[in-house]
Amino acid sequence: MLLKDLPQDARPREKLLSLGPGALADAELLALLLRTGVRGMSVLQLAEHLLERFGGIAGLLHAEAGALDGVKGLGPAKRAELVAVLELARRALAQELKARPAFASPDQVKDYLRLQLGARDHEVFAVLFLDAQNRLLALEELFRGTLTQTSVYPREVVKRALAHNAAAVILAHNHPSGVAEPSRADEYLTRTLKQALGLVDVQVLDHIVVGRDQAVSFAERGLL
Repeated sequence: MLLKDLPQDARPREKLLSLGPGALADAELLALLLRTGVRGMSVLQLAEHLLERFGGIAGLLHAEAGALDGVKGLGPAKRAELVAVLELARRALAQELKARPAFASPDQVKDYLRLQLGARDHEVFAVLFLDAQNRLLALEELFRGTLTQTSVYPREVVKRALAHNAAAVILAHNHPSGVAEPSRADEYLTRTLKQALGLVDVQVLDHIVVGRDQAVSFAERGLL
């Protein structure tokens, strides 16, 4: 079923134009990208099916290409569009972080990291390298681990900070379980990296733990 075949009051395009994008549910926004459904399933039903199957928008957009292959109603063109939308969102957030101090909007940093790390099925430790005005120089994923742990080497973090001539960093890692709650091990790692980076005058501004639907800041929790 095409979008134009839906009842007038159920068409997401018209709803978006009249009420704004914030008025649309996730499935309605996704339906705008998909445009067409499949036999026996409207485009809105297809969107809802995909969101349920992949665990929401983040899970769908972060899904590996192999996981998307063979999904009924999701051909190469539609898969490419979904990946392009995610990449545009990442680049827009990165551009804003590079243009202004990162902590002008802590939520912006969290949103950026959720896009980067939120739906990974393995643990990733990343570092945002910042200049003296706390503007983003680079984001690097330095270490990858299993579902439960990763090995982080302070020497390598210090080495990359010096390579970027960074004045400060924001540490970040994801919890593949989806629960963004800092552990004792996370707190110990933060102290270790803070001490190591302090020796070369690089400040640790925050450590953000990223789950599927939320991100927790060490700074906001008073853990730094």
